Amino acid sequence: MDKLTVMVAVVLAGGFGIAGWQFLQPAAAPTGHSMTPPDISEVAEGAPIAEVSLPEELSGNAQLGKKIFEAKCSSCHGQSAAGQNGVAPPLVHKIYEPSHHSDMAFVAAAQNGVRSHHWDFGNMPPVEGVTPGDVKMVVAYVRELQRANGIE
Repeated sequence: MDKLTVMVAVVLAGGFGIAGWQFLQPAAAPTGHSMTPPDISEVAEGAPIAEVSLPEELSGNAQLGKKIFEAKCSSCHGQSAAGQNGVAPPLVHKIYEPSHHSDMAFVAAAQNGVRSHHWDFGNMPPVEGVTPGDVKMVVAYVRELQRANGIE
């Protein structure tokens, strides 16, 4: 046998050996985020899910966002975005921190609705009658609430 044939055979045998070894290893646990919702089984139906501390003052954009939130969002997400058990999640929660849900994720959710993926409240429908600019003001309000509650 020539050297090239031996080298090809060794490389192939090594590749099959590594592939077989990996196949026989136990499956790794799925990787994903660690953003799990809290246990809310003891929270009364319709009651706030989060305890929200209010900032001393809001910026101008957040003040406008608060008004829009109260008109369009609070019926589901509760007063001060504390959520309502059985209805909708709190937006003042680590799950919605900027590094996990960007400002644009809020805009997309309001425009298009969003499939349930963290909480078991069902899918969120699109929010009628709000513009992307309105949602950006709501996001300013939510982010200021989050910062006041240690969510950066």
